[in-house]
Amino acid sequence: MPQTVNIRRRVRTFVLLSALLAGIVGCKVLTPFLFVGEHKKRVTAEFDKLAHSRVAILVWVDQAALFDYPYARFELATYLRDKLAAETAQRNMGTEVVDSRSVEDYLQKNLDAQIDAHAVGKQFAADYVVYVEVLEFQIRDPRQPQFLQGRIGASVTVHQITAGRERTGRFELTPVQSVYPDNGPVLFSATNSPAIRESTYRKFAEEVARKFYDHTVDL
Repeated sequence: MPQTVNIRRRVRTFVLLSALLAGIVGCKVLTPFLFVGEHKKRVTAEFDKLAHSRVAILVWVDQAALFDYPYARFELATYLRDKLAAETAQRNMGTEVVDSRSVEDYLQKNLDAQIDAHAVGKQFAADYVVYVEVLEFQIRDPRQPQFLQGRIGASVTVHQITAGRERTGRFELTPVQSVYPDNGPVLFSATNSPAIRESTYRKFAEEVARKFYDHTVDL
């Protein structure tokens, strides 16, 4: 009988120690996941005046980029317009963003307006014009054209349109430098080239658009 009692005690002790060890290990395994939700940083809008206003997007791309990608200006403006319209609508900001096709049609007929934010703003009765000047544009690495890695660098300026040109407000925001994929180039193929370009456009549009609303970023 004493031997049976000792065995039971040993079994009980083993079970308790096993449960304690499992609890300790489990806590260590789960610890990183407990803080996943906290690994984000809230960022306030760099320019917070677009609420309850009408906004036009004006994108400038140099001729060298347009030679290889003739629709780059319109495509970038469209991605940016759609992203800004969707995000401001989701936040109930009451922002109306002018259709990018209408702006492009106007620019095709008025070449001088391609760099004239005031003219575009007046044409579309906009309160603000977001002027994006693309200073770097590449989809294929010029030194190694067999590789794809999208790069778009641009300055971003907001023009407040008022009654007179001399009273137009001008706000320079921080430049944008967007790279996709950010972990390095990928080998070119006929199938992945359009996908890389589309993803580069989307990333660039998001980085520009989020200057105008509060958002969170991963740390």
